Amino acid sequence: MITRLLVRGMLAGLLAGLLAAGFAYVVGEPQIERAIALEEAAATGSDGAGEHSHAGTPAGDHSHGGASEGDHSHGEGALVSRGGQRFGLFLALALYGVALGGLFALVHAAVRGRAGPRSAPVLAVVLAVTAFAAVVLVPFLKYPANPPAVGDPGTINQRTVLYLVAVVIGILAAAAGAAAHRVAAGSDPALRWLAAGAATLLPVAAAWAFLPEIAEVPAGFPADLLWDFRVASLGTQAVFWLGVGALFALAVRERTTAPPAPAPA
Repeated sequence: MITRLLVRGMLAGLLAGLLAAGFAYVVGEPQIERAIALEEAAATGSDGAGEHSHAGTPAGDHSHGGASEGDHSHGEGALVSRGGQRFGLFLALALYGVALGGLFALVHAAVRGRAGPRSAPVLAVVLAVTAFAAVVLVPFLKYPANPPAVGDPGTINQRTVLYLVAVVIGILAAAAGAAAHRVAAGSDPALRWLAAGAATLLPVAAAWAFLPEIAEVPAGFPADLLWDFRVASLGTQAVFWLGVGALFALAVRERTTAPPAPAPA
């Protein structure tokens, strides 16, 4: 039973990962191209309107200027070409989906009958929404994603650690909310939801208050590009978790068979 559920979760995660990769390719790639063009223009001292623009130029013909930029290049000397990066986007999100889909199935099996809705499909959707809020939305609100050309390479370790801390806080907040809802099981429904909401929001509010800010967007960076990139990043995760919840709900729905027709008299 668990093995079958695990396989279904991994397949749901795989399909959701490919859907998310398609969304990221269509919606996010144009923003990345614009950001790369700005980064290259800054590295070469250009205003981005000349020969280093991405408009009408093959993606593999751009460079950040060699070793002085930390060997980060989009041109012929790049370790991975733009075409390879696009392929890697689909591969990475597919593998990400398989891993998280399997974990999602195990969590679903662990909590079913102990917490949440009794219906397996409804529980799958609730878990997916909860995971999106805890693992994606809470960290994103504190530390939103940034496109290329934004962020100091010297702070990458600090930013990574702080983001992971925010993810842990989001997971703990969701667990605290579920525990409070269960503890208040004998109370009025409104009180149960109030307790769950307070237990969820308290650690999130504390994180926003005490975790340090990271403000590394350079002056003059296009606000519309920053906004579009962040929307695309958040949308990719939303598509993934929506896909996991919906596909897994379909996979675990109870199959009912129609009663046999009565035999003719």
